Amino acid sequence: MAKVDPWNVEGNVNYDDLIKDFGVKKISPELKKKLESISKSKGVELHHLIRRDVFFVHRDLDKLLKDFEKGQKFFLYTGRSPSGKIHLGHMFIWYFTKWLQDLFDVELYFQFPDEEKFLFKKNLSYEEVQKNLEDNMKDVAAIGFNPEKTFFIINTRHADILYPEAVKVAKKITFSNVKSAFGLTDSSNIGSIFYTSMQAVPAFLPSVGKEKKLNCLIPHAVDQDPHFRITRDVIEKVGYPKPASIQCKFLPGLRGFEEDSKMSSSKESSSIYMSDTPNEIKKKINKYAFSGGRETLEEHRKYGGNPDIDVCYNWLLFFEEDDKVLEKVYKDYKTGKLLSGELKNILIEKLTKIVIKHQEDRKKLKDLKKYLRKEKFFKKG
Repeated sequence: MAKVDPWNVEGNVNYDDLIKDFGVKKISPELKKKLESISKSKGVELHHLIRRDVFFVHRDLDKLLKDFEKGQKFFLYTGRSPSGKIHLGHMFIWYFTKWLQDLFDVELYFQFPDEEKFLFKKNLSYEEVQKNLEDNMKDVAAIGFNPEKTFFIINTRHADILYPEAVKVAKKITFSNVKSAFGLTDSSNIGSIFYTSMQAVPAFLPSVGKEKKLNCLIPHAVDQDPHFRITRDVIEKVGYPKPASIQCKFLPGLRGFEEDSKMSSSKESSSIYMSDTPNEIKKKINKYAFSGGRETLEEHRKYGGNPDIDVCYNWLLFFEEDDKVLEKVYKDYKTGKLLSGELKNILIEKLTKIVIKHQEDRKKLKDLKKYLRKEKFFKKG
C-alpha cells in the first residue's frame, strides 16, 4: 500500500485513491476547455502537462478562473524546501508555473522554507540547508521567471514579514489539526508543529502588503495537499480568500513505479539532477531506467514493448511537448518497431538539451538581488 505525505512518497501510487483520500477534484473536460480557451485568446497552446493529465486535480480552480474572467486578478505561490540538489522532478512543476505566470501576466511568490527540512530531517544540519538554499535559488532564477513580478521569500530572512502573519494563523490551528494532517506525535519537535503556519502565509501575504484581498493559485505536487488543506481551513478565519490549487502527479524515479514512484533528491540512481553532465545523464538512463521492453530482441520485434510501464516513455510524457512525436514513440514502441535502447536514446537526447540549456542560463545569472527586494511588492518594510 502506498504512503503519501508531504515528506514521504512510498509504494506504487494509486491516484484515484489519492483523489478520494485527499478530497481533491479532477480537472474536468469543461475546466480543461476553459483553460484552453484562455490560452488560445493569448495566442498560446494549452500546456502539454494539462493536455496529458499530469496536472490532473485542483481545488477551486474553476472559481478562480470565473473571478479572473470578471477582472479579478490573482497571484501565484509555490516553493522549494532546500534539502538537496534540484532534479527534473522539481523542474517540470516550475516550468509549468512559468507558463502560468506568462499566460496570466501575474506575480509569483516563491517560498524557500529553509527551516522545514532542518526540522523534519534528523541528519540535516542548518548549515547544510543554507548551502542548499543558495544553490537552489540560482536554479529557480535560471528558469526565467519575470524578475519584475517574482519575489523569493526565505522564511528565516523574511521573518519580519512572515512571522506577524504566521502567529495569526497559528492561533487558529490546534495541535490536534496538525497531528491529524501530518501524522505528528507528542514527541515531535515544536518547530515541526508550528511550521505549517509559516507555509500558509504566502497564500495571503500579498493581500496584506497591498491592503487588498487577492485570489491565490498554488501549483504543486499532490503530496503537498495536506499543508494547503490546513491553509484553506484557516485562511478565511484571518480574513482572506481561500487559495486555489492545481496539482500534479509525480515524475517517477528511474527504477520505475514499483520501486521509485517519485523521483528523490537523495537517490542518485533515481534522479537526473540539473547539475549532471551529458555523460552522467546517459549512464544513469542506460543503467537504471526501467524498461517495458521484451527479454529478447526477437520477442520485442514480434510482440512489442509496453510503453505504459516504461520509464523513458513516461518521462517523455513530461518533457516532450510535441503530441505527434510522443504518439509516434508510443505506437512504434508498442508494435516493436522501436527498441528499448532506441527509446532510451530519444530520452537521453531530450533531457541532455534541457539540462545543458539550464546550466547555460544559470551561468548567465549575475545576482539574485532582483528577486529578493521586498520593497517591490510590500508597502511595509
